[in-house]
Amino acid sequence: MASTGVNTSTRRRVYVVGVGMTKFEKPGRRDDFDYPQMAKEAATKAMQDAGVSFEQIEQACVGYVYGDSTCGQRAVYELGLTGIPVFNVNNNCATGSTALIMAKQFIEGGLANCVLALGFEKMSRGSLKQTYHDRTNPMEKHVMVVANTFGVEKAPMAAQMFGNAGREHMEKYGTQPIHFAKIALKNHKHSTNNPYSQFQDEYTLEQIMNSPKIHDPLTKLQCCPTSDGSGAAILASEDFVRSHGLENQAIEIVAMEMATDLPSAFNDNSCIKAVGYDMTAKAADRAFKNAGLSRDDVNVVELHDCFSCNELITYEALGLCPPGKGPELIDSGNNTYGGKYVINPSGGLISKGHPLGATGLAQCAELCWQLRGMADKRQVSNVKVALQHNIGLGGAVVVALYKKGFQSRIQAFATSASTEDKFQSAAIFKEIKSNLDKDGASWVKKMKGVFCFKVKSNDGTEGVWVVDAKNGSGSVKFGVEPKGDVTIIMKDDDMLNLMLGKLNPQQAFFQGKLKIQGNMGLAMKLREFQSAAGKSKL
Repeated sequence: MASTGVNTSTRRRVYVVGVGMTKFEKPGRRDDFDYPQMAKEAATKAMQDAGVSFEQIEQACVGYVYGDSTCGQRAVYELGLTGIPVFNVNNNCATGSTALIMAKQFIEGGLANCVLALGFEKMSRGSLKQTYHDRTNPMEKHVMVVANTFGVEKAPMAAQMFGNAGREHMEKYGTQPIHFAKIALKNHKHSTNNPYSQFQDEYTLEQIMNSPKIHDPLTKLQCCPTSDGSGAAILASEDFVRSHGLENQAIEIVAMEMATDLPSAFNDNSCIKAVGYDMTAKAADRAFKNAGLSRDDVNVVELHDCFSCNELITYEALGLCPPGKGPELIDSGNNTYGGKYVINPSGGLISKGHPLGATGLAQCAELCWQLRGMADKRQVSNVKVALQHNIGLGGAVVVALYKKGFQSRIQAFATSASTEDKFQSAAIFKEIKSNLDKDGASWVKKMKGVFCFKVKSNDGTEGVWVVDAKNGSGSVKFGVEPKGDVTIIMKDDDMLNLMLGKLNPQQAFFQGKLKIQGNMGLAMKLREFQSAAGKSKL
């Protein structure tokens, strides 16, 4: 995925301040559940959660797959007629998250302060089918990979594509059918605590493996159902959050990336790659890099388990475990409560259901509830970072990272403010402060920037130093809000070695020890701080 060339330091922070969704239903089960009604229910819940009125919403991004043009407008008209722009989006199963990322871009680009992201779907019963037969199928290239590898059979095409990816994983790594069944076992069990889930039944491993075979190795209880339902989120800028007193519930989208298919999806004759492995990996890598976070920071994950095979493959594509180690992650219990990650606490698509346009927004809602401590019996303990993955064949994938907004930052500052001396790096910043005290004006003239340093100690405590070498005679502050023209993120001992010249900056960057956000030109001036520290008596 090529770089956009956009300076990320100029982007505004974006927060989810309200979420809502309907219960996902078997198609046609409710007579009063046409898309305008379901969309109104989800969006009204989101606005009530945020405490905002429809008149405060400046734009609406609406996702659906099955419906005539401008269904988005018809749905939004249930909320009011204020003349706002309504953008309809369709990206197959990634439609809901596509509406979400579009809404986020409007805010981070300064085009709006409050945007509604809405998704819904009214589906037919049974497996997905091709709608148009007089034009090119958008997935013909993907189907050709199936034909060239395992061959096309009579089973539903989506089940063939993902099932064959599972077969390929079995052939390549020795994965067993029971590993896919264990994923379905977990997700069905998780769904018993989710009142929004289409199915809330727990099954035994034997019941899952012995349910009707759809396409080897997939059985019926390892496949998501078609569903009716809607999800919504209210996104806001930092100014909007502050002016409306929403700090305590604001969840920051710290990174969100979309990617589409790469040449390998069609050229490598790999069903795993044809169903989105490489584009997921690309989007995930960019998201973690831009957020300055690692996979180890993640506590809870909502990912696209349209079929159990895809959940296992996605563990590896997201980097939650190395390639081929998905079965070990499952067997160790590190994908559920008590393990390293809790994956699909909602029950995932397999149990919660999959109304295509709503799924990405339902994932967002679940993760916001988890971060706010509002997930009731599903609540994951000590959630700090949440990961979202939503994929649509054809193809598109969205990967996002969420953190608690203002309250978590304030708590972090209060904690770190009293623990400065526990960091080895503290001596470095005291030396920088000493230099600024002696000749601050000269440093400001030379550096012309505000540097934020995020340093993590061995016990996981984060310390934040902000070195202002841009204003007045400069200053060094510890335990303050992490804002700067450039942000440097490192472990404590690595930071000390870097500043003393014992660690090469370029090597540290490529080894992942040094992470940089914002103005890369300013980051190059770190050598000036290095030089000052190196000449000291440290």
